[in-house]
Amino acid sequence: MKLKVKSSGLSAGRPIAIINETDAKILGVRVDERIIINSRHGKLISLFDLSSNIAEKGHIVLSKEIIDFLKIKNNEFVEISLAKATQSDNQIINKKLLGEKLNEKEIYQIVKDIVDNALPETEIAFFISAIYERGMDINEITWLTKAIFNTGKKLNLNLKNKLIVDKHSIGGIAGNRTTPIVVSICAAAGLIMPKTSSRAITSAAGTADVIEAICKVNFTKEEIEKIVRKTNACMVWGGALGFAPADDKIIRVENLISIDPEPNLIASILAKKLSVGSKYVLIDIPYGKYAKVNKKQALNLKDKFETIGKRFNLKIKCVITNGSQPIGHGIGPILELRDIISILKNQIDRPKDLRKKAVFLAGEILELCNKAKKGNGYKLAEEILNSGKAFDKFKEIVEAQKGSISKNKLTLAKFSHIIYAEKNAKIMEIDNKRINLLARVAGSPNDKKAGLYLFKHLGEKIKKGEKILTIYSSSDKKLKDAVDFYKKNKVIIVK
Repeated sequence: MKLKVKSSGLSAGRPIAIINETDAKILGVRVDERIIINSRHGKLISLFDLSSNIAEKGHIVLSKEIIDFLKIKNNEFVEISLAKATQSDNQIINKKLLGEKLNEKEIYQIVKDIVDNALPETEIAFFISAIYERGMDINEITWLTKAIFNTGKKLNLNLKNKLIVDKHSIGGIAGNRTTPIVVSICAAAGLIMPKTSSRAITSAAGTADVIEAICKVNFTKEEIEKIVRKTNACMVWGGALGFAPADDKIIRVENLISIDPEPNLIASILAKKLSVGSKYVLIDIPYGKYAKVNKKQALNLKDKFETIGKRFNLKIKCVITNGSQPIGHGIGPILELRDIISILKNQIDRPKDLRKKAVFLAGEILELCNKAKKGNGYKLAEEILNSGKAFDKFKEIVEAQKGSISKNKLTLAKFSHIIYAEKNAKIMEIDNKRINLLARVAGSPNDKKAGLYLFKHLGEKIKKGEKILTIYSSSDKKLKDAVDFYKKNKVIIVK
């Protein structure tokens, strides 16, 4: 069936096509089924929806993602057909749901179907749930990593004799925004660090959410290559690049169902490191009562990362870090940025715990790629930070990404509420998961100005009437919801 294109001008975050009910009946397609859109520039499988109000008979309304990908012009004709159910739909997911092992060909097929939009989000959710419940062995995780890597684009920096490095945290720790500091130190030391980051899945903010508050994080592959050649580094959102498109789609569904299976986490991280050409990789694995993993799980995860990393010729090191509480003061994009900048500028009120961890991680990278002798990495990283070179590099990267760190970009939300101590006490526990949820209830990370400022950490004594934390939100209603959430949940336990 040929239909005339009408551009919606709207970005849906995924390919969506809308056609008239009459045309849908002729085509024999139902809502949530997949359709194939053929144009003179290629074809794309898309989600489908019905609306006689939006799409006239003989027309098809396409989201910006389809228009851009297929380079379609308004009023151009495209050929529409019904996409058949995939092998992934019918066999592979069921096999994993039954607890059977998948082979390399089956894993590649399901990843390719995800990339091609041939698999509905409901089926992706079943696949994620099957992995969560049944797990994957080392070979399956290796094949998943390989499939995600091979179905995406690759960065081509053409930088001979340059050390390309990367770092990643498995996440889950509120305020743990070490990446911008580590990137700035390492890039100032002459290392190449093309850092692609994800948005928040379960935390209050991801690195991409934070950096986006002061500069662009969406760039083409060619633009990123130019930024990295100019500054030695970048801090961008990986989801817009197509480096690991299957992973980005999986993450979106994981966000909806709030689970992040270990095999997906490993494959996601390693595939993205491979896609930017990294040879040296540092993985931060925080553990603790309220972290994603306990110490035993952290050590097991470390072994898997290092085993699979070797299969891809990566020089990889995992560090097991204390994730028993939030790090820094700020939780939420701009609040975390304020912490980052205070550390880079060597201000007196900088959060010492975040600074110490960032310097430690940067030092480990410097030693991993022999930029510093064993045992001297921390010292070199601290020297670069203290000299102001890291701050200069941070500003250079932000400016290359079309941004600035002007004060007006760092203002906090209009509404705020302070939580005071009701008695003389000691901070016994801080629940990372609930702290993250509290910040999200307040509006983070979509509301860049929303979040929390934490005044106290574990083991600190607090007097009656002293501030424990401040909640910020741009919405009066969301602020009230956040305060109510704090009162009803044991976010911070004092005794």
